[in-house]
Amino acid sequence: MTFKELQLIPNIQQAVQELGYESPTPIQEQAIPAVLEGLDLVACAQTGTGKTGAFAIPIINMIHRIVGSAQKRKSIRTLVVTPTRELAIQIQENFNEYGKYTNIRTMVVFGGVSQVSQVDQLKKGVDVLVATPGRLLDLYKQGYIDLDQMHHLVLDEADQMLDMGFINDVKKIVKLTPSNRQTLLFSATMPVAIRELADTFLTKPKYISVDPVSSTAEKVAQKVYFVDKGDKRKLLYHLIRNDDLNNVLVFTKTKHGADNVVKALEKNGVEAAAIHGNKSQNARQRALLSFKNQEIAVLVATDIAARGIDIDDLPFVINFDIPNISETYVHRIGRTGRAGKSGLAISFCDKEEVKYFKDIEKLIRIKIKIVSDHPYQISNAPTDEDAKPDLRNKNKETNSRKSEASKKNKKRWY
Repeated sequence: MTFKELQLIPNIQQAVQELGYESPTPIQEQAIPAVLEGLDLVACAQTGTGKTGAFAIPIINMIHRIVGSAQKRKSIRTLVVTPTRELAIQIQENFNEYGKYTNIRTMVVFGGVSQVSQVDQLKKGVDVLVATPGRLLDLYKQGYIDLDQMHHLVLDEADQMLDMGFINDVKKIVKLTPSNRQTLLFSATMPVAIRELADTFLTKPKYISVDPVSSTAEKVAQKVYFVDKGDKRKLLYHLIRNDDLNNVLVFTKTKHGADNVVKALEKNGVEAAAIHGNKSQNARQRALLSFKNQEIAVLVATDIAARGIDIDDLPFVINFDIPNISETYVHRIGRTGRAGKSGLAISFCDKEEVKYFKDIEKLIRIKIKIVSDHPYQISNAPTDEDAKPDLRNKNKETNSRKSEASKKNKKRWY
């Protein structure tokens, strides 16, 4: 299928063509016709699958005629609720790209910054409002937001909003919207709580799902280094310098850990920056922009702060810490190897994280390549040879005895 077959207005066709897109992604192919048909929608899709376009393109197509000329008074026709500031900004940018040849005005509101400029924009009128839950409710209570003319409600990254404790805010927001709205819910995973939310607020929704969470990008090569926890920062510097890694997105478990990684890299002359919840919005945006412009070599992020990061041609993702939720690993490495490009995902695994690593391999159904020829290799760490079955027919009995002896003499921690 091509975008032309979706029968979109010429204004969108031209914008999409200039972006270099010929065919919709699987999520767009399924979602766009459903949204244009006016159906409520529940879509399970991971970051990097084109899900923003799956709702932005048909919404722009539908409200273009309502919006009319640039002089017409603007009323909020679409509300997009999303958990993080970074993701909100990214969604607004996508709306602007797809709607560049329309008179649709999009703006974003989020906390952590002064509301003055946001209020000024709201007073001028807006067609599409992208917002984080807290700031949205604050501005609504102050009377700056009117949702009476709203047609579309989009709940994006619903599972992340659940994890971050925003679900009660989301429920409040839904109650503020017209009952005849069209509601679209997008989530990377579909836990019971999200399904219950969909059953409560959506009307006979269509369910679609692409790229199950156990799948990983085909062109993403995956490697794991077994290393002591205390040697991880040394290993990171070693790989960056010796393997000439640049434009590297590093994931840590904690905000404190992210800051420590940045300090260690900068001490060794590597330009790096961290983004996490304790950083101001301006600091996070500066760090992200510097990384996109390749002014710094390494961006260190926590999982929540990284939601919404969309970087073209990102070559390397490093899991400094192994996530204890297997699906998080899939989301992380999905930030490289996009749009058919190749990518490399590297993981550092210490003794305490082995159980999480095994869970990941079980989920993705892939044996991740073990790199053992590095200076910080732990003794008795597993190797690729441990994972290979002995397919030789000869000397089976001898091989079996050797294997048993090896197990007795080699105390494994993995």
